Amino acid sequence: MKRMTAMIALLVMVLVPVLWTAEAWARAGGGSSGGSRGSRGLSTPSSPAPMSPTRPSTAPAPSPQQSPSRWGGMGGMLGGLLVGGLIGSLLFGGGHGFGGIGLMEILIVGGLIWLAVSFLRRRQQQPAAPSGYAAPDDARNWAPTPAQYTGTGPTTMEAPADLERGITNIRQMDPDFDLKRVADAGSDIFFKVQAAWMARDMSAAAGVLTPEMQNILQRDCDTLRRERKLNRLENIAVRSTDVTEAWQEAGHDYVTVRFLANLLDYTTDESGSQVLEGSRTEPVKFEEYWTFVRPVGPNAFRLSAIQQA
Repeated sequence: MKRMTAMIALLVMVLVPVLWTAEAWARAGGGSSGGSRGSRGLSTPSSPAPMSPTRPSTAPAPSPQQSPSRWGGMGGMLGGLLVGGLIGSLLFGGGHGFGGIGLMEILIVGGLIWLAVSFLRRRQQQPAAPSGYAAPDDARNWAPTPAQYTGTGPTTMEAPADLERGITNIRQMDPDFDLKRVADAGSDIFFKVQAAWMARDMSAAAGVLTPEMQNILQRDCDTLRRERKLNRLENIAVRSTDVTEAWQEAGHDYVTVRFLANLLDYTTDESGSQVLEGSRTEPVKFEEYWTFVRPVGPNAFRLSAIQQA
């Protein structure tokens, strides 16, 4: 009986971090990061200082940093100690009344650990950008093959100069390039993408998405359909839109816009009668970085990546 109790406790310790890591469906992209940013990669940006979108010289660009663990350092250490203690008790008894561990227990523990590690690795993998697209029209112009990411991007101290340098380069081919108009256009795309997400059909926003980003979001929408879920987004209030990055690469202009917003974000069954996740009444606040790309020149931008702050 005691051995069974220990096995159950070990099962909980193995599975809880996995379940904790699983994101609830939340707005377009499910509250995760994905897409392509050329050679700048998908490192997590830092929050910029408040700025006016018409003053590029004061806008700190994102600096990469490691995403913090949901458990934190202390939580991970305690989890490791507890799992180690349980395994030690199972293996050696230690005077606590446990018998030796049997083959069945070894197989169960090994299988659980393998499943947990596999699940976490799959969630951490970013979708690979395809080398070409079979989409119609000029889709190939919107998603250049990303180069190998070898740098870390500008630091906070370098960010204003990097942003201003990028704006200068973009204006060589588009003299009317304006940060406020870019932020406004990004906001329009933001709302169009969220509307398509709620309908679980990204084809309605195909004109403002790169083919890769459309595929990524549509896969998530298809999963919602399979699970018979609807993600509801209501009372969206965008508090600020700040351009934090601008650069040219491989014949394309890139800009990143930071969105700070709050909204009602909840998931229901298909009938809409039962709330499965979130709240109909308690708004949530979020900060995301959306990167847009276009062929150089006065062309329209499309969303190519979403990053969590």
